Amino acid sequence: MCGAPDQDTLPALEVSAAEAVIHGTVVKDGSPLAGAYVRLLGSTGEFTAEVQTSATGYFRFYAADGEWTLRALAPGQSVDAAVTAVKGEAVSATVEVPA
Repeated sequence: MCGAPDQDTLPALEVSAAEAVIHGTVVKDGSPLAGAYVRLLGSTGEFTAEVQTSATGYFRFYAADGEWTLRALAPGQSVDAAVTAVKGEAVSATVEVPA
């Protein structure tokens, strides 16, 4: 079981000057995909964190500045999306899983 917080019960999004936030939604056929796993991979592909999406397909990570890859995992599928994190900012991403 993942040690990350339950994405259904996260507090409201707050951004501090000391950290970057990467958040968004995993969708399939235009609808939120609940229960997908999203991995946060560093610039060289190293695994950093993983969360399971909420009932609304939502996920959130707190990260350092830099280039990151989001990898959404659904049954039989894996989709990557590149994001850039900046301290004091929240970057939003929608990861589309093919039908």
